[in-house]
Amino acid sequence: MTKAKQTKSAAKGTGTATHKSKKTKAGWAVAKTEDKHKKKRKPRVKPDNEPAGKKNVKAAGKAVDKAPKRPAPKKELPKQVLKPGVNYTRLNKLIAETGYCSRREADKLINEGRVKVNGMDTELGTMVGPRDRVTVNGKPLQEKPKDVYLAFNKPVGIECTTDRNTRNNIIDYINYHERIFPIGRLDKESQGLILLTNDGNIVNPILRAGNAHEKEYIVSVNKPITHKFIEGMKKGVPILDTVTLPCQVDQIDKYKFKIVLIQGLNRQIRRMCEYFGYEVTSLNRVRIMNVNIGNLKTGSIRKLSPKEVGAIFAAIKTSKGTEEASK
Repeated sequence: MTKAKQTKSAAKGTGTATHKSKKTKAGWAVAKTEDKHKKKRKPRVKPDNEPAGKKNVKAAGKAVDKAPKRPAPKKELPKQVLKPGVNYTRLNKLIAETGYCSRREADKLINEGRVKVNGMDTELGTMVGPRDRVTVNGKPLQEKPKDVYLAFNKPVGIECTTDRNTRNNIIDYINYHERIFPIGRLDKESQGLILLTNDGNIVNPILRAGNAHEKEYIVSVNKPITHKFIEGMKKGVPILDTVTLPCQVDQIDKYKFKIVLIQGLNRQIRRMCEYFGYEVTSLNRVRIMNVNIGNLKTGSIRKLSPKEVGAIFAAIKTSKGTEEASK
């Protein structure tokens, strides 16, 4: 081979190598660009009607497993036959009237199969007669006890507490055959009228001072009463970081006066008297709202009359509630 051919051949070889090298570098650049685009590419959203693959079937299977099971259809009960002349009541109404729950909650209990009449399944609209035996969750439905309203002339030494562990508590002293509790308090050294009930709805509305329900007391003190004392008690007395509300005060004799309060501060009358240098020797509550102690003997109880109960409810119709302290 001549020198010229060798040179041409070498040049040709070099050009080929150089071309290949350039081509390879360009290919790398393209590959890198494609990888970059692949990373940025958003995943395709599959349409709702696309059939699920194996993974989707598995996921769908799990979703089906977690879905709540439908309750078994309730079996149809035979049509209830009502006897003529019997005073029937709707089952949900009867349950609500006992105080067990509301009518809506009673409907739910019935639908869930938790209410039976004479051991039989029930449904919405089931009627109940006076001799039918109703059970809820397997337990007999108890009738709501009738509301009790009592007046008690508390003796000195009796504690106005429902704590049976407290000596001389009012509940053990009265020993009433139903569960009752006092409305308000009188301290151990005081005596007189206390109302007791099993109706929790009337307690706080009676006691709240803002409702201006009067309580009347006959009080004896250890020294002669003066005009200054009476006028000072009427206007309001600074005790317990407050000033008592103006009240009605009338002298009865040299050592005794009548006072009408609409407040219930702790030991209020005793503290008011102490402010003027007097000591209470006896304190007797004789009236609460429209209820008077009258001729009720010390230690005795009586039921409030329908007229007295009606007047109390009329008075507390728009009342709000809070607690009363001892006098």
